[in-house]
Amino acid sequence: MEKVVTVERLRRAYSGKKVFLTGHTGFKGAWMLQILHWLGANVKGYSLAPEKSQDLYNQINGDKLCYSSVIADICDKQKLQVELGRFEPDFVFHLAAQPLVRRGYEMPTYTFMVNAQGTAHMLDAMRTLPGKTVGVMITTDKVYDNPERGLPFSEDDKLGGYDPYSASKASAEIVIDSFRRSFFNPSKYAEHGKSIAAARAGNVIGGGDYSDDRIVCDIVRAISFGETVGLRNPASVRPWQHVLEPLSAYLMLGAMMAEDPVKYATAYNFGPNPDDMLTVEDLTKVFIEHYGAGDYQDMSDAKAVHEAKLLLLNSEKAKAELGWESKLDARTAIQWTAEWYADKHHTAHEKCMKQIEAYF
Repeated sequence: MEKVVTVERLRRAYSGKKVFLTGHTGFKGAWMLQILHWLGANVKGYSLAPEKSQDLYNQINGDKLCYSSVIADICDKQKLQVELGRFEPDFVFHLAAQPLVRRGYEMPTYTFMVNAQGTAHMLDAMRTLPGKTVGVMITTDKVYDNPERGLPFSEDDKLGGYDPYSASKASAEIVIDSFRRSFFNPSKYAEHGKSIAAARAGNVIGGGDYSDDRIVCDIVRAISFGETVGLRNPASVRPWQHVLEPLSAYLMLGAMMAEDPVKYATAYNFGPNPDDMLTVEDLTKVFIEHYGAGDYQDMSDAKAVHEAKLLLLNSEKAKAELGWESKLDARTAIQWTAEWYADKHHTAHEKCMKQIEAYF
């Protein structure tokens, strides 16, 4: 089976197909929407409204890229089931989430409702679909119980979570595995016609992210106001990756699941090379260099809420089974991100499409 992420490969899989995309108004969702539209898919989005007027979805005029856009809550089980059932998609990409660690501390119950219960709602709604459907459920690299020993996590490592966000996503993984075994068991695919996989990636950066408590967004905001960037955790190491890396992985996984719905109905890590490690401070330096402005200072606080300082993924399974591996090293990912924000001469959609075409 072909194992190369190419435009032609993905167009064969998605052109003319119906794709149900949750979280389409978010940062990753807006990038995913543009790629799917570019590939010729008919996308029905289901998400809350963008949080800010300058969010990427509004900047790219996302409504015009959708077959239809439904502004609704993933926790509204009945609404979700109705909208999914009306569409009868070929593919479901479930990106809708409460994605912020610090917000998870502020709103723990809500975080569990959206990330764990919302995932259960999505999978339960898929049970009502009459036809064959591929479902790629997006979680995070933070689903693993992390003792911070410096070893990359593999898909069969223990799940867990110190903070509410991480725990909610680990809970979502348990929900996914339960539905896959109970209702969408690969051994009974001929009966139910559903192929379900979990995709784990994190610490995504890229142009158009305006979320609170994310390092790139903090840098851009500080520079725009002529302020010094304050780093909460300058020594923390993360597997930084450009947003196009995991999105290409999700799309490749979905395409291969459509061809072999039994073999690929499992969990996959999608991360950069574990040797390609940069701290938050390193990222800030590289970003400022390519943006052409800015300064920073250490604002770490020993009393701050816990956030993992070291987190690495082993993506060998994705490489061996899907033929996927990271294309952009961390410094290049940061450069592309800085150049996106620094470019004041093109629209957000033009900047995204330029990088999408360059990536593929």
